[in-house]
Amino acid sequence: MTKGNIDIALLVLRLWFGLEMAFGHGLGKMLKIFAGDFKFGDPLGLGPATSLVLAGSAEFIAGILIAVGFFTRLATVPYIFTMLVAAFLVHYAGGDPWGRVATPLHYAVAATAILIAGPGRYSLDHKLFVEKVR
Repeated sequence: MTKGNIDIALLVLRLWFGLEMAFGHGLGKMLKIFAGDFKFGDPLGLGPATSLVLAGSAEFIAGILIAVGFFTRLATVPYIFTMLVAAFLVHYAGGDPWGRVATPLHYAVAATAILIAGPGRYSLDHKLFVEKVR
């Protein structure tokens, strides 16, 4: 596989997992926040409102940052943490079937791959930080 193919693969990975998380999961939580509806689980004991804000931000804001490749590696950290909390403290501890546990783990694994590999050439990080150094 050539370097160009790896960069395209990273772009596809970032776009799918970032946008799916942002708009498939995070947007709903952000809309709840803006509507003043703070009913939400509290798996870490921080209170439902705090848990909702943290999860919604990690899913929506970090998802967008990952998709566009801006502060990508940093954005994967709250994203991965949120997915691990969802997988183990919400779904596994709640006795959900494996499929409900596996879904957030898929997101965590994809984000971990992005954390390790970086965002690739087709990202704002590359455009703003790597190309400026050259």
